[in-house]
Amino acid sequence: MSLLAGKTGLVVGIANDRSYAWHIAKALIEQGARCAFTHIPGERSEHRTRRAVDSLGVQNPWLTPLDAGKDEDLDAAFAKYAESFDRMDFLIHSIAFAERDILQPGKFMNTTRANYLQAIDISAFTLLAMAQRARPIMQRSGGGSIMAMSYYGAEKVVAGYNVMGVAKAALECTGRYLANELGPDKIRVNLISGGYLRTLAASAVGGTDSISAMVEQKAPLRRNVEGADVGKTAVYLASDLSSGVTGEVIYVDCGVNILGA
Repeated sequence: MSLLAGKTGLVVGIANDRSYAWHIAKALIEQGARCAFTHIPGERSEHRTRRAVDSLGVQNPWLTPLDAGKDEDLDAAFAKYAESFDRMDFLIHSIAFAERDILQPGKFMNTTRANYLQAIDISAFTLLAMAQRARPIMQRSGGGSIMAMSYYGAEKVVAGYNVMGVAKAALECTGRYLANELGPDKIRVNLISGGYLRTLAASAVGGTDSISAMVEQKAPLRRNVEGADVGKTAVYLASDLSSGVTGEVIYVDCGVNILGA
């Protein structure tokens, strides 16, 4: 039996077929879910996202442009979704941004006010902004599951992660406060802290070349995380199997987070 048969939701953040959002969408679809998608505005970005979605086998995918840093874009995307679908059972927030030149070892001190606020805005505030707009649609569905992607750099210093670690810490805290306020609406909010995966976003962080080899040697499972690992966890969080789980940060990193050194 498909765990997500009859469930419909929105996936924000597919850049290509290596992104965590893509792996999450793949797992959700395999379990019977129907997914709608957003893409960064612009022909090139739309083509890249559409190609990734096509590889999921989705016929005539629902796609809409979204610059999450603009309230008018958020309003338009969620209004369009509400016109197209009568329910939202899940929302996947898998976006983050910080300028590449400050995501280098030893460059945290170079972070400007504008850099800092931009990272917090796109990587953390947008979860709150999307939850505000998803709430009335999820209320119509009798509840729902909101998920966002984090990383261990929110908790411990990871060389080069810098202001993105600060933003992810804010994201995790935002998730907890949302979980508390949305609970009465039967809307659950959780974060998945995925391990290092070679994605477009990860490529912007300097000093990560050695992480893969280190994880293989030291992680309790003696391997690197795979996108499918996170996808399966997202299925659990989107399904009724996790009906009593909210406000959590679930680590899917082959056990790296339990190590002291």
